[in-house]
Amino acid sequence: MSDMFNENLKAMIMAAGVGSRLDPLTQDIPKPLVPVCNRPVIDILLENLANFGVKDVIANTYYLADKIIAHCKDNSFGVNFNYIKEEKLSGTAGGLKKCQSFFDKGEDFIVLSADGLSNADLAEGVRIHRESGAIATIGIKEIPLRDVCHFGVVVTDENGFITEFQEKPEVEKAKSRFINTGIYIFNYKIFDYIPANKFCDFAKDVFPKLLKRHQVNTFVIEEYWTDIGTLDQYMQAMHDLFLERCHFEHAEIIDTKEGAYITASKLKYPVEFIGHSSIGAKCTIGKNVTLKNSIIWDDVIIGDDVVIEDSVIASGSEVNSDITYNVIGPNQILERRIETSVNSLLHF
Repeated sequence: MSDMFNENLKAMIMAAGVGSRLDPLTQDIPKPLVPVCNRPVIDILLENLANFGVKDVIANTYYLADKIIAHCKDNSFGVNFNYIKEEKLSGTAGGLKKCQSFFDKGEDFIVLSADGLSNADLAEGVRIHRESGAIATIGIKEIPLRDVCHFGVVVTDENGFITEFQEKPEVEKAKSRFINTGIYIFNYKIFDYIPANKFCDFAKDVFPKLLKRHQVNTFVIEEYWTDIGTLDQYMQAMHDLFLERCHFEHAEIIDTKEGAYITASKLKYPVEFIGHSSIGAKCTIGKNVTLKNSIIWDDVIIGDDVVIEDSVIASGSEVNSDITYNVIGPNQILERRIETSVNSLLHF
């Protein structure tokens, strides 16, 4: 598929977000480094871009920027990783504007959100973009009507050009089941519509100007896509991988009598796995432990006779009591039984 691209095609990853919806998991790591089945999301994005022939990538960073830069600068995907550090957040479009000098005049480029996980055919998106002559082309995904209230809804004409945006409409008022995925293909002309040194968002400030000029096209993503920006969606992404709804490189999935798991740690004692779970590196799992539909990050200690169910445990934590529907932030020690968290993961 990479032959669809010319050698100059570049990409940007929007990586400046604080990741507050994933708190407490993002207390000491930025959202792009949150692991899905032990792989940081940004690694999956870089690998996908490399597979489509993109060699030069830039990211705008802000929250815990140095951790993103250190992780990506010597990546193994053959991608030249560039970055800017924002002193204050400037919006989705404002962040792109600060990267303008990275892109080549007159050329097209790709922009991805750091919390989007997808197997979208970018080559097809670029083809549609170039044939349409649009300044902006947005990857859109059809979702169940009940879920449109959580996303930006896109209304198009018969040719795929956008005629209207609806920001998180009530289900009864939604005019479409297609949503904006945060996957963009732009022409360099987009910079003419983004003011410098000003907070600016694509949806609120840039796309309305382009709509008046009939310059926002779409391509439909038939492949897998999800936004992992919330705890529920983050957990669901793990399940989707096990269920083969999405595809990216990962460690071997090991089947058990009642479930399956992925682990980067050597397990000293047998573990009862129910449903789907992943275990990070350098973890210590005690005797008679049960893991059900849970995500364990690196350097976690789980004591003997503990049951972990529908929960996420961040790196460096130690858990010695049963937990259900809970999220344990980094470097916590849990000695007593706790009740269900107000930040519970309720939907699977």
